[in-house]
Amino acid sequence: MAQTAMTVRLDKEQKMQFDQLCSDFGMSANTAINIFVNAVIRTGSIPFKIAKSSDEKIRRDALKAIAEIRKQVESSNEPEMTLEEINAEIDAVRTAKLAQE
Repeated sequence: MAQTAMTVRLDKEQKMQFDQLCSDFGMSANTAINIFVNAVIRTGSIPFKIAKSSDEKIRRDALKAIAEIRKQVESSNEPEMTLEEINAEIDAVRTAKLAQE
């Protein structure tokens, strides 16, 4: 598939923070943006709740979950997951969450 460039304007401090967080997650900012774009296309919506309240708790919970997953992956001898496997797991979690609501 042919690729194209996209320019996004950000506040300098936000860009530095985003780059650092992406690095902490073990990915580049480019990879993070591609994950976001693919999720928007796949779901036809923004793939997360946009809300003023409890944003900090959501961020902390997400960072904790990512750190836990990273520990599991680093201690595992299994190969990395494919994009299809990752998307299947995300879909399964969303389906389970919808069933709980």
